[in-house]
Amino acid sequence: MPSILPAYSLPDHSVQVSTDRGGTFTGKYRTSSPKRVVLTPFLPSTDVHASWPQENGERKEIIFKLLSVDPSHYADAPTEACRRVLELATGTKIPRGVKLETNKFDYIRLSTTVATNALLERKGAPHVFVTTKGFRDLLRIGNQSRPNIFALNVRRAEVLYESVLEVDERVTLHGYTYDPDFEENAPKFDEAGKLISDHKGEFVRGISGEAVQILRKPDLAKVRSDLQAIYDRDVRSVAICFVHSFTFPDHENLVADICRDIGFPQISVSSALSPQIKAVPRATSASVDAYLNPVLKDYLRGFFKNFESSLADGTSGARVEFMTSEGTLVDVAHFSGLRSILSGPAGGVVGYSLTSWDEKESGNRPICGYDMGGTSTDVSRFDGRFEKTYETTTAGVSIQCPQLDINTVAAGGGSCLTFRNGLFRTGPESAGAHPGPACYRKGGPLAITDANLVLGRLFPQYFPHIFGPSEDQPLSREDSVKAFEELMREINAYNVKHGDGKVMTLDEVAYGFIKVANETMARPVRALTEAKGLSTSKHILAAFGGAGGQHACELARTLGISTILIHRYSSILSAYGMALSNRAFEKQEPCAAEYNDANKPALLDRIERLRTQVVEELRRQGFAEHRIDVECYLNMRYDGSDTSLMTLAPADGSFDYQSAFEAMYRAEFGFLIEGKAVMVDDVRVRGIGRTFDSLGESVHAEVRKTTFSSAGVDAKAEKSRTSMYFEQTGRVDVPVYLLDNLATGDLVEGPSAIVDGTATLILDPGASAKICSRHVYITLA
Repeated sequence: MPSILPAYSLPDHSVQVSTDRGGTFTGKYRTSSPKRVVLTPFLPSTDVHASWPQENGERKEIIFKLLSVDPSHYADAPTEACRRVLELATGTKIPRGVKLETNKFDYIRLSTTVATNALLERKGAPHVFVTTKGFRDLLRIGNQSRPNIFALNVRRAEVLYESVLEVDERVTLHGYTYDPDFEENAPKFDEAGKLISDHKGEFVRGISGEAVQILRKPDLAKVRSDLQAIYDRDVRSVAICFVHSFTFPDHENLVADICRDIGFPQISVSSALSPQIKAVPRATSASVDAYLNPVLKDYLRGFFKNFESSLADGTSGARVEFMTSEGTLVDVAHFSGLRSILSGPAGGVVGYSLTSWDEKESGNRPICGYDMGGTSTDVSRFDGRFEKTYETTTAGVSIQCPQLDINTVAAGGGSCLTFRNGLFRTGPESAGAHPGPACYRKGGPLAITDANLVLGRLFPQYFPHIFGPSEDQPLSREDSVKAFEELMREINAYNVKHGDGKVMTLDEVAYGFIKVANETMARPVRALTEAKGLSTSKHILAAFGGAGGQHACELARTLGISTILIHRYSSILSAYGMALSNRAFEKQEPCAAEYNDANKPALLDRIERLRTQVVEELRRQGFAEHRIDVECYLNMRYDGSDTSLMTLAPADGSFDYQSAFEAMYRAEFGFLIEGKAVMVDDVRVRGIGRTFDSLGESVHAEVRKTTFSSAGVDAKAEKSRTSMYFEQTGRVDVPVYLLDNLATGDLVEGPSAIVDGTATLILDPGASAKICSRHVYITLA
């Protein structure tokens, strides 16, 4: 940890902190001054990026990592991060346990895996699922999908709720009623929405524009009695989803009001959370929200209690913002467990997208993001706009909520290595933080970390002595070698008995597992590119995460990619991405209209009405007009199809949604359905409040303007070389460079290694690294 800096009059509301809870651990500060040491990845950590103004007017940036859980030193990692940043920024020693002053903070931005872990581990809050009578098994039945159609023993995911309360209420849409006396012609309404035709039953116009027939209103007295009995059983969370509430939310709102009167602290209403058709994902979203929100709120209460009360009530001027699964920031009032599932990975997507994309200078090449951590690898794609999905399945639970399209595979530094039936396997089991890989000296299993260590791609001399039972020993290459030798004997015996009789060396065995891991990580990249008709080789690979640099070159070769970008903050890019993220606010309404010339003016009027509301809210949050961008969407599908595409208005301002929808549909499915009407299911307007104007010159422009040279670079290498194994060359001695000792304009040729404060970059034979001001720009021969 750096010494406390000399104090000067630090302006109020000037310290900016972004923390990503989760990820990988290194445990030391990395500042803008050399020298730094490489520390161990793959332990659960909180990554931190912070900045504050100095006397010369420039902002000082630091990044560091903390153990996410370290009760012997602190109760909460993000709070500890804020304490350490405040110490450095003010030059004042702040004891642990003292409530932190908030007047110096501009913002504190957080992403958290608290809700995600609660869903994965099924440790959420007990809640009651309130639904229409006759639909108690709606979530237990689900959508009848079978992820593995050949599985003989099908195990469906357990429901999240504790109990079900059926409410005797029912509405139906015109044309879909079971009332035999209901006439086929549509009811007629006046301009105020009042029914003027003579039909049996009570009708109202739904939000979607459809005629809603109210068949049965809920008995509110009975509902209150039933909910009170549930409250008396100490259940404090409620999820409400009625049939057709996406267009007629009145009954849900009546029940929600009763819940508030009784005193339920958590009430999740499906029509407010996800006002879209399809009852199953809407109900699941409400159930997930009711399940996770209490856990998230408990964590936030614990976080806020470490600060002056003004941080929680918003009166201090310091903003607390949270990263959502959609890649934007929201304040605490708009943050929920439902929106936090991909909170951490989303920050990384924002980080590489904003620092790597340049449509003009990069030749319009899209970016594939590759985030390799301790237990998994997250893959995404960016081509000028964030790719999103609106219905996903996480931990067996279908969620209807906008999320960045991120594919995850169980291949990380801690993924276990096994040999079964003649096959090399990596994962999905993980060695975890305890006991960890074999090299952690705790008797753990072989993992990808061990393979990289045996092959010479990790350097124990740069790691702290925190391993072994007493946590005071270095990484053990000997333990990794011993475990690999045992596995090598097993593999060779199998080859002699069942295979071609080939005897593999220790390096060949270790590298075999690296190849399998690389192929595993290549699959989601191909799913985002080749599976959608895109050429993988025409992309740029942006590698980040604690282990990304060790595999980047070989993974790129596997995919046919020739250019790799690695940001200097690559190991904490999720936290850095939050520092670059924008605020967002959106409004969405269901719709039931054909997209045609007659209906287009009404659709545009709805868009404009929602747009006005969105802009007003962002203005209220403090964004000037020139910092507000608005995206207008129609959720469109062919009549008779249940596959809808969220269609963004063309950038030319024409609002030609028909052409935009057809272009998306052709790109996704390869054909159009001629003669079919196009229907609109939802109208969605999303406002973005930009937190900065520009990041300056892109890395692609910098590379074009800079002359790179290898002259004098050899003299900057560390004195001792290291033995490293590559498939092309076998064992070779390679130079090791500290990134801090390299200057902008240096050209480093492979095979070699570049060591950063929190990551290691391996350049294989044929790779060249151009050192830029904020990136390492790698080209492959």
